Amino acid sequence: MDPRLNIIYQRRSIRVFEHRELEEEKIKELLQAGMAAPSASNGQPWEFIVVTDPEQLSKLQSKLEHGKYNAPAAIAVLANLSIAKKESSIRFWVQDCSAAVENILIAAAGLDLGSVWIGAYPKEDVSNMIHEVLEIPEDIHVLNLIYVGYPAEEKPPRTQYEEERVHWQKY
Repeated sequence: MDPRLNIIYQRRSIRVFEHRELEEEKIKELLQAGMAAPSASNGQPWEFIVVTDPEQLSKLQSKLEHGKYNAPAAIAVLANLSIAKKESSIRFWVQDCSAAVENILIAAAGLDLGSVWIGAYPKEDVSNMIHEVLEIPEDIHVLNLIYVGYPAEEKPPRTQYEEERVHWQKY
């Protein structure tokens, strides 16, 4: 494997975090990486809510069936179609915001941080709960949460490449 791609293979879902505050500077770098993502027609429909307050994190973690991890920070990834720069964002906000998420996850690995994607969309109950806890207006779409912090577990780099899933020229 080409070592220039190591950061992609190092990105792993981390579910156990050190009890250590995450610096605002690093959070901003993650957000900059997210906003560097490609989007359909450069629509950039994304917005983000950063949650670092322990009480607010506890509310989220206690209400998420599959998100009870001890991360010191969470980033809610949202789509606000009223600020999107192109009409195509109406159709492609999920893809656009997913690209931003992947950039954040890879950037976290590059900053020696751990992260894990907690899905919300299309699960209405999870999306509604996040809307409620974070006081998000109804017309804003919630894609997911990303928990991020210093990892308290190590996972080796890997690829999940399977040759039998690759087709050349035609199926």
